[in-house]
Amino acid sequence: MALTVQALYILAAGEERASEQLDTVTNNIANVNTPGFKKLLEEEMSQHIPNNGGNAYNLLVFPRFKATHVVLSQGPLKKTGAPLDLALEGKGFFAVKAKGGELYTRNGHFFVDALGRLVDSKGNPVLDISGKEIVLQGNKEVTVTKDGVVYQDGVRVAVLKIVDFDSVNPVGDSYYQGKGTPRATDARVLQGYLEGSNVNVTKEMVNLIEAQRRFEMYGNILRGLGQMNLKSNEIGKV
Repeated sequence: MALTVQALYILAAGEERASEQLDTVTNNIANVNTPGFKKLLEEEMSQHIPNNGGNAYNLLVFPRFKATHVVLSQGPLKKTGAPLDLALEGKGFFAVKAKGGELYTRNGHFFVDALGRLVDSKGNPVLDISGKEIVLQGNKEVTVTKDGVVYQDGVRVAVLKIVDFDSVNPVGDSYYQGKGTPRATDARVLQGYLEGSNVNVTKEMVNLIEAQRRFEMYGNILRGLGQMNLKSNEIGKV
């Protein structure tokens, strides 16, 4: 009995999905201590090709991922006491100026660079409400209100650009691209705090074990069917 192409497609697709799931879960675990990181979740579906009018012999159904979702639930707030550490309580993102354009992040671990600009941990300038870079003066005391207004020695310097979206796409390093039109948010800015990752490491370890088992299962079945196919060919030659 020859190994059918249908079985090969189904098993190969399943093994590939398991590999992708492993990558996603591993990435979640790797970022458990990354400020502002949001868990990624794969939405799975079954793909039917073609629509064959009920001919079961020709029906090809294989698993695939429909979409990757960013879980935007609030992460734990951790007090650091650093005046340039900022956390968001509620929905929304800080806006930063990256090489490829404007990106959004929940990681508020900010610094002042050699040019006096407020930047994130990758050196990308943090933007104010008008889309301009925020420049601070010398070593003057910085105060940030819950509304995102930045003061130095009591003088208003800028208002942080904080926006929200219906959904976002992850682009790596806790940066996101927004989908749709940005909108205002009532998120509160907490100075001297950082938002922790919303990844539950215990649950992700369970997910990791399940993904590993799934990957091994598909691989074992493929090898087993391959051996059966070889045996059946040998018998056919007798």
